[in-house]
Amino acid sequence: MSQTKKVTYQTTNTYSTLNTLSSKTKNIWIVCHGIGFLSKYFISYFKDLDADENYIIAPQAPSKYYQNKAYKYVGASWLTKENRDIEIENVLNYLEAVMNIENLPKDKRIILLGFSQGVSIVTRWMAKRNIVCDHLVIHSGSIPTEFDATNFRYLPNLKTTIIFGDEDEYLTPNKIKSQLTYAQSIFPNSPELIEFNGGHVMHSESLEKLVQ
Repeated sequence: MSQTKKVTYQTTNTYSTLNTLSSKTKNIWIVCHGIGFLSKYFISYFKDLDADENYIIAPQAPSKYYQNKAYKYVGASWLTKENRDIEIENVLNYLEAVMNIENLPKDKRIILLGFSQGVSIVTRWMAKRNIVCDHLVIHSGSIPTEFDATNFRYLPNLKTTIIFGDEDEYLTPNKIKSQLTYAQSIFPNSPELIEFNGGHVMHSESLEKLVQ
């Protein structure tokens, strides 16, 4: 009879940064991409932000794969339903390792952004590890359903923004409505909504609104 067993081992992963962290930096962004991205490409969506004032950290999802049978383009995924609890813990440990290396100063504004699948990563990271941030940005993704108001009450001044495209094939009007109702029930302050013309894509122009 077959058995599924568990092993613990050390692994190595990469992450990407954009701009230089300095005394001029006002905002530190920690941004988690969606399925199919690599962090080194995803981070380019933030290149139009003021380079002196914005330092961006883009963690890399660990599970990489070829996106088609040409075996040319590589994408990545944070986790699947298979061994979900173990994979979540692995990802959170990786994120903490990134933060330990970066050793971020305490006097900067921290913005956590998740795009698509990345939404589930940043929100679980916050809820499970009490990560301190000033602004949570939910971009074109769904908030995991396991939260309630107790998960985020440690951040009473948290600002939350939900960004979505009006033609997003994954976010119907009913889905957006239910997500907004859910967000209002779990976050300490009512979310701001930013809607743009487009589908399930990153929207750089909306990012600029967040730092104006």
